[in-house]
Amino acid sequence: MTSPIAAIHPVKLDHTPDIRLIACDMDGTLLDDEHAIHDDFWPLIEELHRRDIIFCPASGRQYYSLLERFAPVADDLIFIAENGTYVVQQERELSSDCLALTDARALLAAYRELREQEADVSAVLCGKRSAYIEGGTPEFHAEVGKYYPRLEVASDLLMIEDDILKVALFTPRSSETLIYPAFRPFSAQHQVVVSGAHWLDVMAAGVNKGSGIRHIQQMLGITAEQTMVFGDFLNDLEMMDEARYSFAMANAHPQLKERANYLAPGNTDNGVVRTIKAVLGLE
Repeated sequence: MTSPIAAIHPVKLDHTPDIRLIACDMDGTLLDDEHAIHDDFWPLIEELHRRDIIFCPASGRQYYSLLERFAPVADDLIFIAENGTYVVQQERELSSDCLALTDARALLAAYRELREQEADVSAVLCGKRSAYIEGGTPEFHAEVGKYYPRLEVASDLLMIEDDILKVALFTPRSSETLIYPAFRPFSAQHQVVVSGAHWLDVMAAGVNKGSGIRHIQQMLGITAEQTMVFGDFLNDLEMMDEARYSFAMANAHPQLKERANYLAPGNTDNGVVRTIKAVLGLE
């Protein structure tokens, strides 16, 4: 039987917009449920490059994770990593927004307090050079390995010396119900976002994927009318505000569907590639 998500067709516009920038989330958006990129994506990237359209992976993942996934075409892309805190092109930093060391330590203290109550909560300290953990369960190591290929195990996260981009919290249960209430008080002075079903990220105030897109738009003279974005979860909310052609995936969080201007087929139905082709007339 055909699923409701598979039955959704790419949007048909009555015009072909002058798109110059396409920013796209990874997990739950470009990647299918097996964390794979569809084969049709690679020839599409070549066509976008020929048309001088910049494709920008925008993810909560580590920069080195994105670099690894897009190695064949990395020089043609701009990467928005760590939920907007780190923007890189051709291995050159375009912008970064780091946490103050005192703030990072306060977040780690809150994590340790929560962990005393909830043993299945773990933390990742995300720096420019590497990500850092203090051990953890095999399940946690497997999960972290998906998103942070450059990873070090430390005896004490408070002793790490690096430029800290964010603190990420993980639980095999629901991050929205278990972790977010404990870190909500930090939202007055930080960006606190539920970035996945099991993840919560804390960054410097005002930093998100949307701010990463603005850095690129301002640098290249690209407008919101020339920008297309795709996302599926709450860490994609601000990204929707920076593009006239904002798409929530059919499998997206309800709040993201409310924020986006359009709906795309789901991540398991090659929704990103199909929508880009439809909008740009590449069918």
